Amino acid sequence: MSQSDIALMAHLMRRAGFGATRDELERYVAKGYEATVEELLYPENAPPGLENEDLIRRYHVDYNSFLMYTGGGAYWLYRMINTNRPLEEKIALFWHGVFATGYTKLNQPKAIGNQVDMFRRNGLGNFRSLLLELSKDPAMIFWLDNKDNHGNAVNENYGRELLELFSMGVGNYTEDDVRQASRAFTGWTIRNAHYMTVRAEVCSTQPYGRLDWQFQYVAEDHDDGEKTFLGHTGRFNGEDIIDIIVGQPATAQFICRHLYNFFVADEPQVPAWQTTPPREPEAVAILTDAFVSSGFDIRSVLRVLFNSDFFKNALFARVKSPTEFVVGAARLAGTHRSPRMDHNPLSAATGDMGQILLDPPSVEGWHTGTEWIVTGSLVDRINFAVNQLADPEQPGVKSILERIRGHGESISPETLVDTCLDLMGPIVVSESTKRELIDHAASGGEIGFSTEEDARSSARKVQEIMQLVMSTREYQLT
Repeated sequence: MSQSDIALMAHLMRRAGFGATRDELERYVAKGYEATVEELLYPENAPPGLENEDLIRRYHVDYNSFLMYTGGGAYWLYRMINTNRPLEEKIALFWHGVFATGYTKLNQPKAIGNQVDMFRRNGLGNFRSLLLELSKDPAMIFWLDNKDNHGNAVNENYGRELLELFSMGVGNYTEDDVRQASRAFTGWTIRNAHYMTVRAEVCSTQPYGRLDWQFQYVAEDHDDGEKTFLGHTGRFNGEDIIDIIVGQPATAQFICRHLYNFFVADEPQVPAWQTTPPREPEAVAILTDAFVSSGFDIRSVLRVLFNSDFFKNALFARVKSPTEFVVGAARLAGTHRSPRMDHNPLSAATGDMGQILLDPPSVEGWHTGTEWIVTGSLVDRINFAVNQLADPEQPGVKSILERIRGHGESISPETLVDTCLDLMGPIVVSESTKRELIDHAASGGEIGFSTEEDARSSARKVQEIMQLVMSTREYQLT
């Protein structure tokens, strides 16, 4: 198989998942690119996402019950590392950033975990169905105050964000449209409403833990009067509003630009979209056509995206989010492959890098691209990567060492660096970076495996090169 086939498949697996080992890439290449895309697009045909879910439920109470957001975040990161359904987890992460819902206000990580599970089930399906499920989602109802949206006292929070951040974008609706949409969602609330009478952050969780929430429609609290929304008039309910929204050209453009930003290349941040054109208008137009012609089917859009030339040519055109970095590094090293109590530091690691899963900073989600990289977060990334590669007995590290040993009893510094860059990507670094890597590989004597002492010394050198590769500018990109 050619190096270009390996590089393209690695690109697909970084974007449609969280990276793949060389053994996995070779199996995917043997299967074929388009066949692999189809396999990824239908995760329901794969084995369950986690094969050891029962162990988590039996031995890791916090990961199972989501008592705290750190445990919930650690559980999700563990799923991402070990999933048999990479695109299912990646699309859930995508929607978690678009439909941001956070622990800071809810104090209910289980509700957010349930929302993420809803994204797994619906994230690749019809966008209308996804918006309907979102509008009935208890975490979202609480997060954007639709529990306080009554027929005789309209709360516009959910109606506004539904239009501004979840579907159409600023400039494509009026203030009156916000009002009318909000009227249509009156009566869409949560059972256990008495829990809402106390501020969430001071609510007692004893003696039975946090109360469960379910969607509830209260007909007598719904404003059933006539409404005019985006030029349509009728006695609309929330479902009618969603029907009108998904049919708007602005919705197709907005959602497809989000998909481009997440799966293809970094875009400016959402607040700039009203005045800043897309990075590749033609690419977004192709995705928009697929969105409309498929009846708003996300899977159909992603099929077009993954098979397009603009996707295949966008290698390393995005900065890895903290989650992508942490999960990718753990997958490469082969760490965190069985349920253990030391997964919580994974959640802390993404938080230190600027992304606390289950707790986005605002309804706008996280800012992406180069905003992920600041001095402190870059140091945290490097430290995390170094620690993942510290143990030569970790499966991923061991596999790379064995492949390097396959070059023979002696290996040149240039070959060592080239091999590490290949097996960890493939990654193309600048000439100056490559020279520094080679100089480090050449320091301290020959790299060989003829004796046991040489093998130990050379293994440490290989680990050091791998750690340095993970610290490069190029490795921060996906």
